Amino acid sequence: MHNSSGNPLDNTPSTNQPTGGPGAYGYTPAVARHFDQNPCPGATERGRVVRVDRTLLLVAAGDGLLHLPYPLSGEPAVTGDWVWIGPNRAGNRQILAVLPRRSELSRKRAFEDSSGEQVLAANMDTVGVVVPVDRPLTHNRLERTLVAAWDSGATPLVIITKADLADVADDVVGKVILQAAGVEVVTTSAENGDGVDELMSRIQPGGTIVLLGPSGAGKSTLINALVGREVQQTGEVRSGDFKGKHTTTARELVPLSNGTVLMDTPGVRGFGLFDAGEGLGGMFGDVEELAAGCRFADCAHGGEPGCAVREAIDGGVLEERRWNSYLKMQRELAALARRSDVAAQRAYHREWHQKVVSAGKSQRWAEREATERQGRTAGKDRKPKR
Repeated sequence: MHNSSGNPLDNTPSTNQPTGGPGAYGYTPAVARHFDQNPCPGATERGRVVRVDRTLLLVAAGDGLLHLPYPLSGEPAVTGDWVWIGPNRAGNRQILAVLPRRSELSRKRAFEDSSGEQVLAANMDTVGVVVPVDRPLTHNRLERTLVAAWDSGATPLVIITKADLADVADDVVGKVILQAAGVEVVTTSAENGDGVDELMSRIQPGGTIVLLGPSGAGKSTLINALVGREVQQTGEVRSGDFKGKHTTTARELVPLSNGTVLMDTPGVRGFGLFDAGEGLGGMFGDVEELAAGCRFADCAHGGEPGCAVREAIDGGVLEERRWNSYLKMQRELAALARRSDVAAQRAYHREWHQKVVSAGKSQRWAEREATERQGRTAGKDRKPKR
């Protein structure tokens, strides 16, 4: 183990990581080509960010794991990033560049009025959305997380955990399969080892999967089962509110013997979407297809004739809760775009101004029409009799 100067470290920075260079963390021929296509002058080593700490980055490089300072410029590094490493003026190792990401999982920062992006993980091939069966299924949370997973550029995968703890496991699985249409679903019981082999078969050797779910969902227990030994601490979950202790405090890569890389993440309580228009289309493609089939292009999906959305809801084809969830996320993304884009704000205000002016004109036109109609009626009433 080395520090940022390349000198050996007496203390191991991570108690649950075996020493190894980038080859243990998903360095494949495809990644090698990605480095070749993005050269960096002065770089001497290739590495991958294993964990982001407060002041240093834990990076897998050619001779093991290094503690390196944050890059001085350019894109901030996150867990999963591939980086170029080279000497600084003092001869110590530093990160010179972060490679363009092949995939990126992000969300809106947790502040209500924020329009900033928080990147959670980079360069993963699969986003495993963890759904425990020992608590009520939160449909909106699942849909919201799947939208972000679709938008990341990786392949979403729903992983049901703790199937041995609940008698309603089959019911939960059925609901998830219906709700996550188009996404593969794997049912696991880490305590019994059920579904672990099936889950591994869905991840290609050398690929990276990030596990995403609420605190206490069983992510750490599942990782221990996949690794074959205890590398992550696990905690109890309260039976009253299903809240668990955050046994994972940082996003960290965990290599497996077959070359697959896991990324555990701290429990996510909320998931604000950030610029996830493509993900929204991926998750709600059926809804958008219905909306495109309405008779009028500007259909508000209320009481208009020929509204395909209302017909689908009334006919039981589309669940109204799902439609409302789609609308809510659509409004959320539009509001975020308005806050982050001045031009969008101006266009938004112009649109509403035009609507107000148009509505005013329509009201005046209606009043004038009514007045003229009354005048014509009164004129007829005053016509002299012969």
